[in-house]
Amino acid sequence: MEERGEMNRILFNMELRRNIKSLIIWSLVVSALIFFTMSFFRTVLQYQQQIFGMVKLIPLAAMKVRGFSNINDIFSVMGFYAANNIVYMMLLGSIFAIVLSSNILLKEEYAKTAEFLMSRPITRNEIFYTKLTVAFLNIFILDLIAAMISLFAIEIFRKSDFAITPFLVLTLYTLMLNLLFGSIGFFIAVIMKRARPVTFFCVGIVLIFYFLYSISRIPGTHGDFGYLSPFKWVNIEVLSPLYGLEFIRVAGFLGITILLILVSGFLYRRKDILT
Repeated sequence: MEERGEMNRILFNMELRRNIKSLIIWSLVVSALIFFTMSFFRTVLQYQQQIFGMVKLIPLAAMKVRGFSNINDIFSVMGFYAANNIVYMMLLGSIFAIVLSSNILLKEEYAKTAEFLMSRPITRNEIFYTKLTVAFLNIFILDLIAAMISLFAIEIFRKSDFAITPFLVLTLYTLMLNLLFGSIGFFIAVIMKRARPVTFFCVGIVLIFYFLYSISRIPGTHGDFGYLSPFKWVNIEVLSPLYGLEFIRVAGFLGITILLILVSGFLYRRKDILT
């Protein structure tokens, strides 16, 4: 038992080292994008009248797709941040999560190291949940860094008071979205019969879901089909007085994430892994 515990720690530390470079690169890129974009907010306020005149020429549908519910969102620090958060953490964060989670399992197979790993005193169940822990820890760290940089940028570039609660709620929604895509990545890994890198396939899945979400926001469309996409489950109406965590959304995120993890773990224990 003690030997298996030691093997779990070795595997955990090894996976952390394997993925630290990717986490650092993603954190730097996402943080730079967030800070750079938020730096434009003061310019938006400085030229508010001119921008207001230009924005009125833009169709509402285009603004909805971009993440702005109405023109006034552009001139609110939280509205401005929320619209850009869709791209930088909801979209890019989800791509990071699904790619990391799928490859962290599959690479043992396509790198031909699965036989060696499974010859060690460690069960498939322990392998699965150790790798799951590493993947979810990486996702959490990326979201935490992005949230800290976002809050720092908001504090620097805002010109008026802003409520911290909507920021925290949106951050939690984003984390739950990224964790859901992480669980989808694990599910993809365990149902793949032929081991190979699935990076482009996973990115494609995220982009398809994002496309469905974007189309569903266009005025005049019957937007209920957008709920097929996890992006739609995130409430980005941060300027609403009633904005907060909604039970149905949280239950959807957590319920499906846990279900996918349990099913993936079950399938992994029974998977015919080619060595």
